[in-house]
Amino acid sequence: MRTHIASAALAVALISGCASAPPPVLTLAPQSLPPVDIAHADFANPSLWLCRPGLADDKCKINLDATIIAKDGKTTVEKFKAAADPKVDCFFVYPTVSDDKTWASDWTVDKMEIEDIKLQFARFGSVCRQFAPIYRQTTLTALRIASGGPQPIGERLPAGVGGYNDVLDAWNWYMANENKGRGVILIGHSQGAGVLARLIANEIEGKPAQKQFVSAMLLGSTVLVQPGNDTGGTYKTIPLCRAEGQTGCVISYASFRNTLPPPDTARFAKAAGGNMAACNNPANLASGQGVPDSYFMTKGFLNGSAGPNQPDWAKPQPNIATPFVKVPGLISTKCVQKGDYHFLEMTVTPDPADARTDELAGEIMRATGPDLNWGLHLIDVDHSMGDLVRIARKQTAAWK
Repeated sequence: MRTHIASAALAVALISGCASAPPPVLTLAPQSLPPVDIAHADFANPSLWLCRPGLADDKCKINLDATIIAKDGKTTVEKFKAAADPKVDCFFVYPTVSDDKTWASDWTVDKMEIEDIKLQFARFGSVCRQFAPIYRQTTLTALRIASGGPQPIGERLPAGVGGYNDVLDAWNWYMANENKGRGVILIGHSQGAGVLARLIANEIEGKPAQKQFVSAMLLGSTVLVQPGNDTGGTYKTIPLCRAEGQTGCVISYASFRNTLPPPDTARFAKAAGGNMAACNNPANLASGQGVPDSYFMTKGFLNGSAGPNQPDWAKPQPNIATPFVKVPGLISTKCVQKGDYHFLEMTVTPDPADARTDELAGEIMRATGPDLNWGLHLIDVDHSMGDLVRIARKQTAAWK
């Protein structure tokens, strides 16, 4: 079952690079001072948001219907329904998706950012009001230098400009103008998760904003906890979520295939400083083992990193007209500790009586084969999207 990546989230780096083509609020004329401080953007400007209540072109307002394929190959359609009057907010920071040729992305919204909203965030509209700021993130181009890619053009942004600082500006604007005492769930993957992990430590834990903190979903990254505990490490007091109705807590994991565990050079889920990586399984927060509620893209890849085209979803291939596919019971997930690594292990179990595909892509593919250092990074969110939305709904009810 070749999938369609849940993110081109090829990164955890948090800052920086060179911006090109900022919006009017940040226009920088040659050889002149900027009319607005280049280090800070005014997030009152609706053009600096992918999703925000009242946007004329809200990237979260899209078709999210899914075709459910049963074991016998028969299909039904699940219609998506947005919440009519959501009681909490969701604040999302997207992973590394910018294909700009500079060190850091510019302010222009491209297909990559739009596709990631569709994959990783839009479905939360069934639970919450949605906020997703644009930010000058480290680009795929900058990240690919390590695997032999070309040097990014231009100069890096100055220290303290872009990346985390853009998201902090967006968060501060949201809290001052939109929050109004509402609960908020923070959601991020890869680079976005790293940015939010820092923001929670600096701006939420132990601060007045913690009263509005419903939960955080920091996926495809590493949150550290003390061995045998749900706190310590990254956060002093904010615990891991162990029940679906628990609030004020964090969900974090990094995914690897059961047949391809993390090597010693893996980027995620590794112990550090006497602490271990967190792993809580959205399919079953209490036990760490379950059958996830997945949403996979029907066709295509976000940036081609997962290799060739996917095989048919079933034989014979059904007629699928929706952007997403569900294959209930095809995969299982569980939290596993192997050596220094504590990760979410995903298993696809072939069944001769199952008409559906036995293949599921998700690794970044190189000329030499799958890049095991990233694990199943590309589908970290896809394989558990339904569970994450369900948990957000239960946390919302508990927080209210």
